[in-house]
Amino acid sequence: MELGYSLDLKPSLIPHKEAGEGLFLSGEADVGTVIAIYPGVIYSPAYYRYIPGYPRVDAQNPYLITRYDGTVINALPWGSGGESREEIRSSVQNVEKGQDRVWRMLSKPLEGTRVGSSGDVLERRNPLALAHFANHPAKGMDPNVMICPYDFPLTEKDMRTYIPNVSFGNPEEVNMRRFGSFWFKSSAKNSVSDVPVLKTLVLVATKALCNEEVLLNYRLSNTKRRPAWYTPVDEEEDRRRWS
Repeated sequence: MELGYSLDLKPSLIPHKEAGEGLFLSGEADVGTVIAIYPGVIYSPAYYRYIPGYPRVDAQNPYLITRYDGTVINALPWGSGGESREEIRSSVQNVEKGQDRVWRMLSKPLEGTRVGSSGDVLERRNPLALAHFANHPAKGMDPNVMICPYDFPLTEKDMRTYIPNVSFGNPEEVNMRRFGSFWFKSSAKNSVSDVPVLKTLVLVATKALCNEEVLLNYRLSNTKRRPAWYTPVDEEEDRRRWS
């Protein structure tokens, strides 16, 4: 199956020194097309304290993103992918000593036959696992993708290799309920389905794309000091979101 486009990392067209590499689409994609997947380590609210750098988790990490349900994805360990299939183990051992063991790479690439045996085997060559490189548009530019939460069902074992995410700990062990900006343990079952899923994020095209840089409205909070490079796409929308 051909997508009709590919993704590349190149120097961003955003006129700011902190823009770095940007995500570029080569080819064409229609409105509503899934452009990229946000890869990395998934933290449910029960495991927030294990995010590296907690509580100031975003101080040194620009590759964190949060879903509407409070799930946080850390794409920093994924980087730009790899050249092989590798086994990923998730563990909470030694995290109390400040060591995040969730992303443990084995020294040798593994065969796909080991999927689901002692750990998740992920395809690091995933061509769509680059959503974390999408930049925020500069002044006068418009975003061309939006965030969309997607729950990958884990019932198809053969597909697990191609989902570029791994959960920290076992999200099903602890149910959490949100009250305002706080999360509390709950005895009630949150999920309406017994099907195991990975709670991920994808970027979806909001316009027809053709050989251009992928731009995402970051919608940063207006209650905190925003970086110098950030120009709101819609100040009123941001105000409504964070009020």
